[in-house]
Amino acid sequence: MTLQTPLNFETIQYAVEDGVATITLNRPEKLNAFNPPMADELIAAFDATDADDNVRAVIVTGSGRAFCAGADLSTGGATFDYEKRYGTAKDAIKRDNGGRLTVRIFRSLKPVIAAVNGPAVGVGVTMQLPMDIRLASTDAKFGLVFSRRGITPEAASSWFLPRVVGISTALEWCYSGRVFGAQEALERGLVRSLHAPDELLPAARALAREIADNSAPVSVAVARQMIWRMAGAAHPMEAHQMDSRAIQSRGQSADAKEGIAAFLEKRPARFPDSVSQQMPAFFDWQGEPAFE
Repeated sequence: MTLQTPLNFETIQYAVEDGVATITLNRPEKLNAFNPPMADELIAAFDATDADDNVRAVIVTGSGRAFCAGADLSTGGATFDYEKRYGTAKDAIKRDNGGRLTVRIFRSLKPVIAAVNGPAVGVGVTMQLPMDIRLASTDAKFGLVFSRRGITPEAASSWFLPRVVGISTALEWCYSGRVFGAQEALERGLVRSLHAPDELLPAARALAREIADNSAPVSVAVARQMIWRMAGAAHPMEAHQMDSRAIQSRGQSADAKEGIAAFLEKRPARFPDSVSQQMPAFFDWQGEPAFE
């Protein structure tokens, strides 16, 4: 077992063990309520996972009895009044911190697994949407409660949510703002599976290990970006164009040679390529449009 020295954060915990990074929201006394420092630290954590070739998969969970209770409302009615809270000019647009986080997760080159250990409300739900696979405790609850707070969905959830659960479910949950249980989240496709509380993290780690132990990191990184980005493509020809370039590039790689040799020799593959060095050059995998 290899345990790397954890990075030091104030609102989250970060550790890497045997190729799996675990990011834990860590404000348990506030039910892991989301605030600007947490947004900055989560973005930094995903910068770290992408930069570390030892990281093959990422798990995100919460400490204590909640995953994330949503935005920290300790500033009261000024919580979402950016002009009053930050001195932002009346006509200027300040980027939503949840959206800064979700577009960063969207660009991740490592697969991301959410282990939802308890209540997840507001941004506690929307931050999960660009994560690839969501597992939940039977104790988990979810709520897209924005309409009940007089605000609107955030964190780019108007893009992510209907792609995850379909437009009708997305609209129902956002219109009503009601809190619903883990079973409904499972039935509507928000989560992949439910687990007893003490079995949740082991299940997430087993899934992360399956990826880390058997798959080529560059192939996983490329597949992740291809599938997420093509979710918004206007025509399958865009996917065909990207697929063709990707398979041609990866087909010439040392990973492809090793993967085929390992299959023919009936042994585990030892993929040599790294995400930091061998991502195909035909696409800007971490690029994104400017915020305007």
